[in-house]
Amino acid sequence: MFINGQWVDAIDGGTFAVTNPATGDVIGNIPDGGAADATAAIDAAHAAQRDWVATTAYSRADLLMGAWRLMGERATELAALMTGEQGKPLKASRAEVTYGADFLRWFAEEARRITGEWLPSSRADQRFLSVKTPVGVVAAVTPWNYPMSMLTRKMGPALAAGCTLVLKPAEATPLCAKAIFDCFIDAGVPDGVINMVTASNPAPIGDVFTSDPRVKKLTFTGSTAVGRVLAAKAGANLQRVSVELGGHAPFIVYPDADPVHAAKGAAALKFLNSGQACISPNRLYVHRDHADAFIDTMVPRVAKVKAGIGTAEGVGVGPLVNEAAVAKVAAQVDDARAKGAEVPVGGMRLTDDGLDAGHFYAPTVVTGVTDDMTIYREETFGPVAPIIVYDDVEQVIDLANDTNYGLAAYVYTKDLSTAIRAMEGLRFGIIGINDVNPTSAAAPFGGMNDSGLGREGGREGIAEYLETKLAGIAL
Repeated sequence: MFINGQWVDAIDGGTFAVTNPATGDVIGNIPDGGAADATAAIDAAHAAQRDWVATTAYSRADLLMGAWRLMGERATELAALMTGEQGKPLKASRAEVTYGADFLRWFAEEARRITGEWLPSSRADQRFLSVKTPVGVVAAVTPWNYPMSMLTRKMGPALAAGCTLVLKPAEATPLCAKAIFDCFIDAGVPDGVINMVTASNPAPIGDVFTSDPRVKKLTFTGSTAVGRVLAAKAGANLQRVSVELGGHAPFIVYPDADPVHAAKGAAALKFLNSGQACISPNRLYVHRDHADAFIDTMVPRVAKVKAGIGTAEGVGVGPLVNEAAVAKVAAQVDDARAKGAEVPVGGMRLTDDGLDAGHFYAPTVVTGVTDDMTIYREETFGPVAPIIVYDDVEQVIDLANDTNYGLAAYVYTKDLSTAIRAMEGLRFGIIGINDVNPTSAAAPFGGMNDSGLGREGGREGIAEYLETKLAGIAL
C-alpha cells in the first residue's frame, strides 16, 4: 500500500494473492488492508491537503503532464501487466493505457482553466466574486474491468482541482493500480497527496471512506448494488458523491440502416473486454426487415473471434474475471435456451486448448430473445449478444427505455431526423449514433437512474471535485 509517500505493509501484516484469470497462476501478493489502514491513509491525505491546495494550477498541471509522459514511455510494460492481471488481449490493454493517459493530459489542461466570475449586485457599493475551490480529501473506489483508465479518470480531475485522495483499487487488479501510482511517484507527487489502500475485503475500507468526516467526496465505479450502499452511507455524512454504475445498453437498428454495417459494429463492441464493460450492448433490437441480414453477418463474425490467453496471437476475447462471472453468463444463456431462444454460435464454457484453468466463455449469439428471459432484463457482463427482433418502429424507443439503467445506448440509422428523435427519446447518458465508441477524455461520461450520478471526463469531470465559494464585497 502507499501511504504518505511510502510503500507500506498492512498494519496487521496480512496479504492476499493476485491471480491471472486466464491461467489461475499467482502473479503477486499484496497487503491486505483494513479499517486502520484506511484511516492512516486519510490521515496522510488530510495533512497534505493544505499544502496541495496552495500549489498553483500550473504546478498541478505539470505533475499530471509528467505522469502522462511516463505512462506513454511505459506503455508496453503497463499493457503486459494489465493482460497478465486482468486478462484482456494485449491490443486492448495497449488501447486502455493510451485512453487512461489521455485523462491526465486532458485534466492537466483543465487545471489551468478553473476560473471564477464577477457577478452584478443591485447595490452600487457591492460586488460579488464567485470562485471555485477544491472539495478536499477524495476517497476513490475503482473497478477491475478497466484497471488503469478508471484510476486516471478519477485521479486526473481530483489532483487538477487541488484535492488529495485515497484510492481503494479492485481486489482483482491491485498491481495495475500500483503501476499507475509509480508513474505519479516518479513524476514527483508530494507525500500524502495520493494514497492507496489494498484489501481482499473492501467493506471495511468503504465503511471508513463513508464515515470519516475528513473525506469530503466519494467517487465509485462498480455495480449498482454496491454503489447504492456506498452512496447511502456517504449521504448520511453529507459527502459529495459521484457513482458510475451498471448498464443494460440497447442497440437499435432502424429499418433504414445498413444491417451489415450495424452488425459489424455490434460485433466489434459487444466482445470488447469479453463483454465486461458497463457500456456494452446488452439488447440488440433489429427490425424484422433486417433480421436475417444482421444475424447472417453477426454469426460468422462472432464464430471467428478467438478466445484465449491475452498474450497469444490473434486472441480477441480473454477470460472473465472469476468463476461467479462464468456461472452468471452460463445461467442467462441456459435460461434463454429453455424458453425457446436459439444459440447459433457459442453458448458454452471453454476448457479445451489449455483454457481449463481459466474463466473462459465462448463468444455467443442468442437469437429469438423475448422479454420473459433473464438475459433481456439483467446485465450480462459477458461475451453474449442477445438479438431481439421488433416490428413497430414507434415502440422501439419504449422497449429500449424499459429498464432501470440509463448509461449507454446505440442507434443505427441513415436518417438525421430519426437519429435526433432517438437521441432525444432515449433515457441514457451516452448515445452512440452509428458510433460504437462514443467516449473520450474530452467528453462527459455517466448515466441516469440506476446507472449512476455525476459525470467523468470533459469539463464536467473536474466540476465534480470543486465547490463554489462566493465573496460579497462592500466598497
